[in-house]
Formats: sequence, C-alpha cells, structure tokens
Amino acid sequence: MEFKDFIDRKDYLERVDEALKREKPQFIVIYGRRRIGKSKLIREIMDWKRKDIYFLSDQTNEANQRMLFAKTATMVGIEDFDKVTYPDWETLLRALNRRVTEKSIVCFDEFPYLVKSCSSLPSVIQKLLNEKSLKFNLIICGSSQQLMQGYILDRKEPLYGLADEIIRLMPIPVQYIGQALGCNAQQAIEEYAVWGGVPRYWELRADYKDNETAIEKLLLDNKGFLADEPIRLLRDDMRDTVQASTLLSIIGNGANRLSEIAGRVGKEATQITEPLGKLRELGYIRREVPFGEDEKKSKKGIYRINDSLLEFNYRFVAPYKSILELGRTETVLSIIKAQFPGYVGDCWEHLCRQYVSGNIIDGIAYNMASRWWGKIFSEENKDGEMVELDVVAESIDKKHILIGECKWTNKEDAQRLVNSLEAKIKYLPFIKKGQSVHVILFLKNEPHNKDAAHILYPADII
Repeated sequence: MEFKDFIDRKDYLERVDEALKREKPQFIVIYGRRRIGKSKLIREIMDWKRKDIYFLSDQTNEANQRMLFAKTATMVGIEDFDKVTYPDWETLLRALNRRVTEKSIVCFDEFPYLVKSCSSLPSVIQKLLNEKSLKFNLIICGSSQQLMQGYILDRKEPLYGLADEIIRLMPIPVQYIGQALGCNAQQAIEEYAVWGGVPRYWELRADYKDNETAIEKLLLDNKGFLADEPIRLLRDDMRDTVQASTLLSIIGNGANRLSEIAGRVGKEATQITEPLGKLRELGYIRREVPFGEDEKKSKKGIYRINDSLLEFNYRFVAPYKSILELGRTETVLSIIKAQFPGYVGDCWEHLCRQYVSGNIIDGIAYNMASRWWGKIFSEENKDGEMVELDVVAESIDKKHILIGECKWTNKEDAQRLVNSLEAKIKYLPFIKKGQSVHVILFLKNEPHNKDAAHILYPADII
C-alpha cells in the first residue's frame, strides 16, 4: 500500500501495513498525546470493502458503548448485528468473530474510555487472544499515554506481553512544518516555536493568514479552539492537574532548577520529583545537564518545557489570563511581539542541538549534543567566570569536539562571535588532550564577516 498524503508518517503506516500482512491476525497498540494523528493514521489503514470497524469510544456506560459498537458494525455491512442485545463484551466479540471477514480490522479508539466503563475488558481480550481463535486484527488506541503504557507494559496487567506491535506516535520533526504551511526556513522555525510537531495544530494554524492572527484566534481568545488545550493534555495523563500545571507554569517562567521549583511550589524537592518524572515521561518537560556530566548523578540539572505549545502558553498566555478575560488581546500581543525573538531563540538552540546529535558534519560523526555551563579560570580571572555554551558535542571516536554558538538576531559579526568563543575554549575543563575543536555558528541570517566561520542557517537545520 502506498501512503502519499502523509507528512512524516509513512514509516508508521508501513509498519502497521506490514504487520497486517502477516499470516496470523495481529494485536496492535497505538498511542500518543492528543492531536498527534493516531485516528487519522488508523483510518488510512482501514478498508471499508473488507468491513473493517473503527469505533471511537466515549465516556458513556458499558451497555451504551456495546450498543453503539453494534450499530457501527451494522453500518459497515455486518447485517443486523445491532438487532441483538449483548450482555457483555465477551459475548459481543465472540459473535463478531463469527460474522467478520477473515483478516478484517477492529479498532477501539480511545480504549481507556472503554476500560473505565468496563474494567474487565482487558481480561476478556486477553482470553480471546490466548485462545488464538480471533479471525480479525485488533487495534487499540488511546491518548492517555500513561494508561496505554500501563495496559501493555505493566507486568501485572492482563494484556502485558500480548501485543504484536506497540507504536508510540511522536511529534513530527521541524523539517516538515515548512512543507505543511508553505513557508521558508526562517518562518518554519518561528512557526515550530509555537505549534511544535503536532499535525492537528498545523492544520488549525493553516486556516489563518499569518502566525500572529492564528495565535490571537486560537490561543489568546478565550473561546479559541486551543485556549484550553494545556489542561486537556494534562487531564489525559495526570491525576493532579493543578500540581502539573503549577510546575509547568513555574518552569515556563524561568525557574529551572529543582530547588527553585520546589521553593516556588512551597514543597520539599523530594515531593515534586515524582510529578516532574511523569511530565518527563510524557515528553512535556526535559532535564538538561551540562555536557560531560552523568545525567543520573549530576546535581546541576535544569528543567525546560519540551513542548512548544505548552511553553508558549505558560510563557505568554497563562500569566495574562485576567487581561485576556477582559478582551485585551492587543496588550498581550504587544508583549509577545517584544519577547518573541528571544523566545524563538531558545527553540532555535534546542533545534540546533537536535541537528548535531548523531549527525555527520564535515565527515565527523557526533554523539549527543548538549549545553554546557560552568566556571572557567584564567590568569586574568582567577576567581572564575561563568560561561554558557549553546552547543557542545563530542565525536563518536572521541577525537573531535564541536562547540557552537546560536543566535536568532538580524545583525551579527561572525568574526566577533568566533573570537569570543576561542577566548573561552582554551580554558574549558572538558576538552581532552589532543582533541580537535570545531567551532560552528548557528545563525538566523548571513552575518558580517561571514567567511570568518563555519555557519549553519535555518535552511541547513531543517
């Protein structure tokens, strides 16, 4: 099967397609955050001529869900399937198994809603799978990443170890947003800083003439489609959405160290490590440590929001909710305009580190890139000078080290930036004897003295 209309989802589609070609019926699990494109991917695989059944669960009770499923089965061509009242899911699924076409697909989308109304459903599915009597392929799907992982990866759960394929849909990389929105590389970075890699956000953004209008209508307007998106995301996976939202708000407004975050929450650091850990598992925050330090042992770790829409919300929307309630969107837009280049600059740095990580640059294969911050000591400054480096990566063979500076500004001087970096490099404590140092500038625009440095631009990164 060819998949031409999808952006960066062909590998997922082909993986599901290959699984469905196997001789025996498959049990496939697909999960990922809200609006990541799970349902669209599944519907692309469905074949209505084969009488495949796609059922989107809701939050009604068990009997109603069974009734709705039976109606769905009848609508796709399983004649009179809804004329019977099924007392439980096992009876329904066994009856369905007798009626479906060989190797057809049955998909339960938002599977956690079904389990909420019928906690025994995973055990019923376990029983049917273990009997190896199902004629149809079964796909379960859900937006609650934590619940979906629990059903499949928790040894105590009935479905543990039974899935033939487990697919977690991830955000789409930055290089595809320009294709989706029809914009150049610079604009693509700015769009990605707001909408991230979530395809549904891209679709919504595309309905407006420019990024500013989309921000105003979708995020700042209290009735905007994405105005409540952050809390919806947290409700999918977090028991305590208030605490999670508080942590994200604190991190989004510049408190990045564990002690600072704990102090602002008014709790001991040990009391917030678990919710921070869950937010990391979900991909909503990340923890960064200086280059060369062990992530598990380092005490210098800082937390950053790892999701563009969440970061934008907690930086520019949540702090001004009261003003926005009064309809003063122009006031908030003026704040966004003033601070937007710096905000995009943070995103640009992260994207540059992602670009370097595992990449081959000038024939040299590099390991994971990270930031570095710490003191350097020189003869002129024996008390030490605090230094921050945007991009540091060691080559896989350990013979080379890359040091980069990222700027999202319009007028830079490449010679000045290189001179500043080289003045620091000779005092950096992590450079090993004999290592070759490679300086790269990551710049928004062509600078003065461009021949003074190796420069990468937005078009190179995406």
